[in-house]
Amino acid sequence: MNSHKICFIMCSNDEFQARECQIYIEQLLVPENYTVEVLVVNGAESMTDGYNEAMNASDAKYKVYLHHDVMIINPGFLNDMLVLFKKYPEVGMFGMAGNETVAEDGGMWSDGLWRRTGELLADCIFDHSYSLFKKVEGDYAEVIALDGLLMATQYDVPWRGDLFKGWDYYDASQSIEFWKAGYKVVVPHMDVPWCLHDNDVLNIAGYDTWKKVFVKEYGEFCREWNQKHEGNHAS
Repeated sequence: MNSHKICFIMCSNDEFQARECQIYIEQLLVPENYTVEVLVVNGAESMTDGYNEAMNASDAKYKVYLHHDVMIINPGFLNDMLVLFKKYPEVGMFGMAGNETVAEDGGMWSDGLWRRTGELLADCIFDHSYSLFKKVEGDYAEVIALDGLLMATQYDVPWRGDLFKGWDYYDASQSIEFWKAGYKVVVPHMDVPWCLHDNDVLNIAGYDTWKKVFVKEYGEFCREWNQKHEGNHAS
């Protein structure tokens, strides 16, 4: 494992969007003695399959899994990532937004956005918005599940391709797999958003299918997590 290497990983079916994402990556300030690579998986059968393929192909200690429609607009992103990971080796993964708790039906926002933490810029067709959920106090906030738009790791944990064979809930699953492996999953403090998500119209055709798989596999974990954490957060 190369501790001075950072790998950006994305699954893509759109060459233009993938290239635009890479242009923003190329503008990032690279810390001294570090190298950066980008792996684009084309034609993946699922997000978990694509991410596992790229994870196993790279020897980088630090990996950033992101959607091809995410633009990293914080030029110091790499340094901020390294500072967080080195200061807190117990933090295995972080993202731009996540859920501090999960709704009873297993949904991430089915009862509103009050469970969400983090911030980002979102560009949805004609609507450009600043999505500020719950502001992170301190260096980070612990979350049970990250939004998959960007997930940065300093340890490799296999993605559950045996369970999730589509494009939804792979992110929530991976977050819990990190917790089960003994690592923290967090959203860092951001003075201003680090990313722009150009997500247009969401395709949630398989959302309910994979939500049922998630609830069956992780429902008990979510219930126990909520019991420990819901008292700290009010709607």
